[in-house]
Amino acid sequence: MLYLVPTPLGNLKDITLRSIEVLKSVDLILCEDTRTSSKLLKHYDIQNPVSPYHQHNEHKVLQHIADQLEAGKNIALITDAGTPGISDPAFLLVRECAKRDIKLECLPGATAFVLALVNSGLPCNRFCFEGFLPLKKGRQTMFKKLAEEERTMIFYESPMRLVKTLTEMMEYFGADRPCSVSRELTKLYEETKRGSLHDVCNYFQQKPVKGEIVIVVQGKD
Repeated sequence: MLYLVPTPLGNLKDITLRSIEVLKSVDLILCEDTRTSSKLLKHYDIQNPVSPYHQHNEHKVLQHIADQLEAGKNIALITDAGTPGISDPAFLLVRECAKRDIKLECLPGATAFVLALVNSGLPCNRFCFEGFLPLKKGRQTMFKKLAEEERTMIFYESPMRLVKTLTEMMEYFGADRPCSVSRELTKLYEETKRGSLHDVCNYFQQKPVKGEIVIVVQGKD
């Protein structure tokens, strides 16, 4: 069995009892970054073997992991934070398990974009999750396409590119388009800034930005 186990976004208490139970029971835990995951595992006295599984090695180790699963091992996959597969490694392994008819189970848990969406105050009955925008190639094309999107849009962004991205969104979506920016969700310095793209961009231009960022933008009227 392959278990996809969501991990806390920041607050170590935001993990389910079932997730802890699974992590303590499996033969191997795949970690996006073993150094980051060690904090969580140590906190809950989880001493099972760990192995790295991330975007730089997933193609190389994919078949070996699938072979171990077919041989009868139970393996859990966790990432640095949130649900595996959501802008994090997991898809290739899940697809391989599906091809080989290997049992897999995804446990419920933390996902940053859901918290940011519900907390934004923007319509959440219909939405689209875009993850990280292209850095260069296809970026303008994507913005032009999304300018016509009527559903609430959700993006992940790095602190270094936040102001640049908000500025570009003003250009394509309009400076008055309502939005929300959440950072450091569930952590000590959690913050959500709501308003127009212009006002939110101006706010973050005046202060240093740190932490994981989720941008939520209202769709076209």
